[in-house]
Amino acid sequence: MSKPLDGIKVVELGQLIAGPFACKMLAEFGAEVIKIEPPETGDPLRKWRLLHNGTSVWWASQSRNKQSVTLNLHSPEGQDVVRQLIKNADVLVENFRPGTLEKWGLGWEELKQINPDLIMLRVSGYGQTGPYKDLPGFGVVGEAMGGLRYLSGEPGRPPVRVGISIGDSLAALHGVIGVLLALRNRETLQGSGQVIDVALHESVFNMMESMVAEYSVFNEVRQPAGSSLPGITPSNAYRCSDGKYALIAGNGDSIFKRLMSLIGRDDIGQDPRFAHNDGRTAKAEFIDGVIGEWASQYPLDYVLEALSKERVPAGRIYDVQDIVEDPHFKARDMLLESQLEDGTPVILPGILPKLSETPGGVDRAAPTLGQDTEKVLKELGIQQEQLDAWKASGII
Repeated sequence: MSKPLDGIKVVELGQLIAGPFACKMLAEFGAEVIKIEPPETGDPLRKWRLLHNGTSVWWASQSRNKQSVTLNLHSPEGQDVVRQLIKNADVLVENFRPGTLEKWGLGWEELKQINPDLIMLRVSGYGQTGPYKDLPGFGVVGEAMGGLRYLSGEPGRPPVRVGISIGDSLAALHGVIGVLLALRNRETLQGSGQVIDVALHESVFNMMESMVAEYSVFNEVRQPAGSSLPGITPSNAYRCSDGKYALIAGNGDSIFKRLMSLIGRDDIGQDPRFAHNDGRTAKAEFIDGVIGEWASQYPLDYVLEALSKERVPAGRIYDVQDIVEDPHFKARDMLLESQLEDGTPVILPGILPKLSETPGGVDRAAPTLGQDTEKVLKELGIQQEQLDAWKASGII
């Protein structure tokens, strides 16, 4: 079955998370992704978190469907190979600090002379312009500057990390959107190539809902609120009798009435003061206390079953074991059984988004370091003698 990005060639110069995650998604939907890695060491992600036989199992997910070519980008020969790859590429993805590619003679001004139709996705901490552009910026910094870190945690306590590299992943998703928009402009509207400038902090900031508007109108600085959803009531985590937590979102007007009826508090559900969200939010602590008192009398399974019968949105807090064992994840093909290089079984996340006619897929496992170097470079017309010499000098 064909995929929507069949025929699109992508050169990946990025490392770790943001750029490579964007390329992972492009590859899952048919793009040919040639990943450039430093000789001997490769992408540092190969050594992040838990390793199996010396390689991170994260690598199996992040780099599936890609080809690996080792290339020393500090060398003139390596830089020239990139220029040759760019001649027939549709997209270049990089997430180095701004100015790095320019230092190597691989900046946009140089590359667009080689391929005017090239689409260049540039992901960095602060973007390609502005007073902070030269500062090093990792995902955690972007999460803090974009406003997310301040809102994470309990009131009056130090801000907490979300638990994953969400800043990098959000930047990657914005990058993918940018690539798809640029491809449409080029192919449907007869446009040319262009640069997509994605900053980590801006990608996080784009998720901050009404925060800026509220500050500008009310001088309101939104504060951390723990497990609750400020200004939307009720929506919180409530402790059950077995020590587990039920997430209950009874914030729709009719849903709230059903919830109050279920817990035996029709007096609250029918009170005109609580008919709409603004009235409920004014008494959020009181309403949360009433729901919490009810939930604390019963185990989680009972609470969730009762809420489901009354069509009140609710759920449990999943850890990874819950996810892997959940029948809905399995039914939706979100748990793909695969193998590591030595045949060890591994479960990897499924493909998103889900397209009915041209779905994405996994066509090849994550490559070993330099697995495709000779094949790709020979396709450029580079002879074996040259490859042997480059290998001896550490260029590949």
